[in-house]
Formats: sequence, structure tokens, C-alpha cells
Amino acid sequence: MFRRMQDTAFAAGALIYAAAAAHAWRELPGAAIFKLKWTLLYPSLYFLATLIAPLATPPLRRMLRAHIWISFRTGFGQSVISVLAVVLVLATAAGFIYADTASAAAHSGRFPESAFSAYAAGVGILLAQALLVRQIERDPTLRPMIEGAATLPGSPARGRGD
Repeated sequence: MFRRMQDTAFAAGALIYAAAAAHAWRELPGAAIFKLKWTLLYPSLYFLATLIAPLATPPLRRMLRAHIWISFRTGFGQSVISVLAVVLVLATAAGFIYADTASAAAHSGRFPESAFSAYAAGVGILLAQALLVRQIERDPTLRPMIEGAATLPGSPARGRGD
């Protein structure tokens, strides 16, 4: 279940980003190459940085793995409610992109590049977490704890019916 939560969070974040980029493409003035640079090219650098940094840098990887493991041990991401909470946070952040895009289109014409870059960075972290969950699940020292937690009655890892 925990892996599904991480995958769901990444997929939701990526789809919300794609929808926001399509909305900006339709609403904001400017040439296609300009829009392409500011909705995909430049934000992809932030996405890649936040994806690669925690996977390639041992201290960052240890910190993110510890965060993921603590989340698992406390039951976060193992119920429908916690998954929906993550998706709600992502949707709220996307709301800021939509509002920034609408404001720029209606008033200043300024492209909301910082919103796209920040959201892309967040989606990069979500993918890094999803990939690290797979490493945690394959870890021979943690695997018995994960499997044991999933079999305990009432355990958050069991999912309580979800």
C-alpha cells in the first residue's frame, strides 16, 4: 500500500502539472517557443535537480529514506484518507498556479515561471520518494518489518480496509 501511495502522489502531481501547463498554454500570450521554455524546459531543470540530488547524494538520500521510513512507521500513506490528503495538498498548490496564470493573463501578461518551476521541483521530489520506497521495500533488514506490520490486526500498514 505504501508504494501505491507514493506512486499515486507522483502521478497526481504530474497530471496536475500537465493540466496547469495546458491551461497556461491556452491562456497566456506569447509565442509557442516562449511558452515551451517556461512551462517545460526551464521547470524540467528543477524537476531533474530535485529528482537526482536525493538519489545521487548519500546524505540527502539517507535523510529522505529516514523521512519515508518514519512516514511508514506512523501509518501515513497507508489509508485512503492520508492518500487523499496528499492529493489535496497537490491540488491546492496547483490552484496557486492556476490563479497566478489567470492573474497574469488578465492583468500583467507576466508569465508565472516561478510557480511552474516550484511545482516541477515538488514533482521531482515525489518521484524520488517513489523510487526510494522501492529501495526500502527491497532492503533485507527492513522487509521483515514491513511484512510484519502489514499482518498485524489494526496496523496502519494493513490499510484497515482500503
